Amino acid sequence: MFGRKTKSTIDSLIGAATNITGNVHFKGGLRIDGHVKGDVIADEDETSMLVISEHAKVEGEVRVAHLLVNGTIIGPVFSSELLELQPKARITGDVHYKALEMHGGAVVSGKLTHDTIDTPLLKLAVPILAANNT
Repeated sequence: MFGRKTKSTIDSLIGAATNITGNVHFKGGLRIDGHVKGDVIADEDETSMLVISEHAKVEGEVRVAHLLVNGTIIGPVFSSELLELQPKARITGDVHYKALEMHGGAVVSGKLTHDTIDTPLLKLAVPILAANNT
């Protein structure tokens, strides 16, 4: 409980006047207010959150657990937990998500794909016998 960061904690900020050309890899929480031309990828081993603010733009692939978008993404999006699309969100590219919250005004120009849970289905321990075996 103490010393743990929640998944909504923002650890890093890319400011509005910042332009990055190249891939960004991060852990924890990241807020982008500027422009990133490259992939933005969170560490898969930890809970992560990415916020794309209203005036922000990402041109590249985005991979994160929890994604909140109110800006522009041009490229494929992969959200393993929750994808929140605010009213000014603009995504051009295919979107893969587990849970989706989309507000009026948000636009996705691409295919929406619901990713199912990766946990295996329950299997019966004993095989079911055919009905004609009596």
